[in-house]
Parts: sequence; C-alpha cells; structure tokens
Amino acid sequence: MNDQNLLRGLFLAAIALVFGVMATRYSIGTFSHAGPGLFPLLVSCLLGVIAVFMVVRSRLVPKVPVDFSIRNIGIIMVALCGFVVVSELLDMIAGIFFLVFVSAFAGTSYSWVRNLKIFAVLLAVAFAFQKLLGLNLPLI
Repeated sequence: MNDQNLLRGLFLAAIALVFGVMATRYSIGTFSHAGPGLFPLLVSCLLGVIAVFMVVRSRLVPKVPVDFSIRNIGIIMVALCGFVVVSELLDMIAGIFFLVFVSAFAGTSYSWVRNLKIFAVLLAVAFAFQKLLGLNLPLI
C-alpha cells in the first residue's frame, strides 16, 4: 500500500470507528435531551463520512507515494509536550506561544509574521472559551 491518500482515509476511518464505539458506552439520549455520548458519536460519524470520501477519492486520483518525515513528527511532538510543560510552569499564553513558534519549524517556510497572526487567533479563541463558555483556562 503505497498510496498516501488511501492511508489517510483509512487512518481517519480507524479513528472514527474507535471514538464511535467508545461513545456508545455512554448514554446517547435523544436530540431533544442529549446524553453525554451523542456529541462524540455525531462527530465520529461525520469523521467516518469524510474518511469514506477520502478512500473513494484515493481511487479516482493518481497515487501519491507515502512520505513520512520523522524530523517533522519529532518537532510536532516536542511542540505539544512543550505546550503542556510551559502551560503548567508559566501560563497557557506562554504555552500557546511556544506551541506556535516551535511547531512552525516543521513547515516548509518559517515566518514570524504568520506565527504572530496564528498566535493572536489561538489566543482569541482561548479567551473566547474562557469568557464565553466559562472554561477554567489558566490564561493569566
């Protein structure tokens, strides 16, 4: 199997299947009175539909060889782990900054301006989650 598009579709299908099965362990409820398992089940179903489209599309377009970059996977893992550590030691604003600026090294180009824009958008989303949804995020 040397088709990157097919591999992506099958990987998404596997994730959708795992989360869909796990969601059924909770009460699903009805649409008028949703249980805790309804939202994860709906999201996993939507992800499954996307996965099916990706698998079908992979049969219709030319095959793309599978190309893994261990370096980029390592950079993203360091960025995610660093986000957790920096958020725990300092605050989440510094963690988001670390995540954006370190994970950008995995891209094909590096732009400080683009990173600052991404940081600003993620920070706005975090403040919206904190203020509008009432989530307890340690931003400041």
